Formats: sequence, structure tokens, C-alpha cells
Amino acid sequence: MSWRQKGLRFQCTGCGKCCTGGPGYVWLNNEETEAIACFLQLSKEDFLKKFTRLVRGKISLLEDPKSFDCVFLKKNRCKVYNCRPKQCRTFPWWKSNLTSFQAWERAAKECEGINHKDAPLISFEEIEKQIES
Repeated sequence: MSWRQKGLRFQCTGCGKCCTGGPGYVWLNNEETEAIACFLQLSKEDFLKKFTRLVRGKISLLEDPKSFDCVFLKKNRCKVYNCRPKQCRTFPWWKSNLTSFQAWERAAKECEGINHKDAPLISFEEIEKQIES
């Protein structure tokens, strides 16, 4: 039986910490690139030039060069929230956070919404859907 079989507690508090303190990568696929460009009313080419970088042949969002915060994080809010990439939408349900109870607890030290006292219990089935989506 998986250590998370009974579900896990999580509720986003809107703190923005998941978007800060890199360095790291937020990978984009073609559909996400087009959706964010459209949301920002930019051509795909202008969006790519202004807000992304190429890393090992893959597209990643830029970060603030001093803080390493996501380029779209302003006052702890995501400026492209409605069309944010899958990687952002599925946090904290990343395989790296779910490999073990210890990995989940490490993630909880960085994210106040993990194991938050008011957080609902998210079912194992819902967590699995997020991982696979």
C-alpha cells in the first residue's frame, strides 16, 4: 500500500513561494507557449523573445536574474494564472514530491499549503489524476 493511499492534505494559500527562490525551470510546450502569448496579446515570437529561454533544446520561462522568482510573479500573484503551464497547475503533485513521505515533508517545509491545518484531504485518486494529467 502506498504511503499516500489515504490521501494528502493540501490547500493553496496564495503565498507565491512555489514561484520563488530558484534557480529552476518552468518548462513550456507549444500549446502553453501559444496560450500565454495570446493571453498577453503578443505574437508567439515576441513572447518567446521576451519571456523565455532555450535550455538543452527545451523552452523555459525566464526568472528574475536577482531573485530567481518567476518572471510572471508580481506581488506574490501570477500574472498569467488563468493560462499558467501544467507544471504550475499540478504543484505540489509532482513525482519528485511524492516519491516518499520524506520527500512530501521536505516539500512542506517550502510550501505552507502542504499539510496546512485547514487543508482538505485530497484523495489518492485525485492525486493520481494530477500526476498523470
